[in-house]
Amino acid sequence: MSPGGPVGDLDGSDDSRFRRLVNGIADYAIYLLDAEGRVCSWNQGAGSIKGYPKEEVLGRHVSMFYTDDAREAGRPSADLSQAARGGRYETEDWRVRKDGSAFWANIVLSALHDEQGNLQGYANVTKDMTERKRLDERFRQVVESAPNAMVMVNRRGAIEMVNVQAERMFGYERHE
Repeated sequence: MSPGGPVGDLDGSDDSRFRRLVNGIADYAIYLLDAEGRVCSWNQGAGSIKGYPKEEVLGRHVSMFYTDDAREAGRPSADLSQAARGGRYETEDWRVRKDGSAFWANIVLSALHDEQGNLQGYANVTKDMTERKRLDERFRQVVESAPNAMVMVNRRGAIEMVNVQAERMFGYERHE
């Protein structure tokens, strides 16, 4: 038994076990970017979610996963800069697969620094949230089409959502 406990069939060095762990996670795209934003590692989940085999993506800039509008607006560079400044940047936004289809993603970018504090690159973890977004939108449509006024309140008592019937009944617009 190793000092950390039983390892079963996960024998090998800590590095090889860690690589197997990351590569075996299918629900998340996990990959590293160099300091300029080019892909330098790629797990199987990234291949599944984004549709690219490792050979087609290594060395390419992360901007390839952004929509045309986001690229034109400078979002790839802005996101990397924000992660570099704050150490971490998280967002939900549209991303693009190899086949051109868009998916709603939760993206976490973490800046990676050496011992002297120099930026070495970024860790990117992406989760496909398209189904959740679709269900949220469907819920909003149901609430909006309800014949009665509906007001959604969180645990703190703050109004989170109202439908058009509530606006009419209470005389306030949503933003108020």
